[in-house]
Amino acid sequence: MSCSEQLMTALDALDHAFASEGPFLVTGCTYCYGERDFAELSGPLHLIGDDLVSSVAAKTPDHWEDFPRLYRHLVPRIIRLLVTGRLHIDEELIASRLIHAGWATWDVPLAEALRDVWSAWWQSTRHTHPSPVPVRDCLSAITVATNSLRPWLNTWTATNTPAAAAHLADLVDDVMLEFEITDLRMGFYDEYDATAELLGWLLTDVRDRAIDTRLDAPFLYERLQAAQPSS
Repeated sequence: MSCSEQLMTALDALDHAFASEGPFLVTGCTYCYGERDFAELSGPLHLIGDDLVSSVAAKTPDHWEDFPRLYRHLVPRIIRLLVTGRLHIDEELIASRLIHAGWATWDVPLAEALRDVWSAWWQSTRHTHPSPVPVRDCLSAITVATNSLRPWLNTWTATNTPAAAAHLADLVDDVMLEFEITDLRMGFYDEYDATAELLGWLLTDVRDRAIDTRLDAPFLYERLQAAQPSS
């Protein structure tokens, strides 16, 4: 099974896991949404239009009377659009919304199904270049959602393929622009300080694969030392 097929399988499993959620009466901000929108959101999940799903996915939690339940209900639709590059919303924002919805505390089958999608999405991204979602955006969204960066970097280190190498070149070119790597935060609200982990990974684990002389700048090693937590 290809990586893209594994991702589709994980998305189908997500649909199955969340099928028990079922519709409920949705209420919220009447300034931004009308009765027709509320009725659509309160109906069957598969009948909700992509534009409405995208709108709800981005709105702040205070737009809804029961934001966690609504977001949980829409997760299969939001995530499928997200990982296939069709949501057209900042990927990191979705991660922030999921955190606010408390996704990691949901019933085990729901949370595990979402974790499986994170893994499958990351695997599919590493093996596909170009990917539907740029590698930095994918990595940032997963990192913020799981509050963990190093495990995802480790799997990238272990993926020594042309696609993974092309993604690495893209990432390095991105984060080295104006040396953003020296103070790099992930998340729509800058929730995750990625400087030490990402810089350390670039300067050690994959330095021999990253063909960019900017990584040889002495001050980067000084910045890495300064970014390390004190013992």
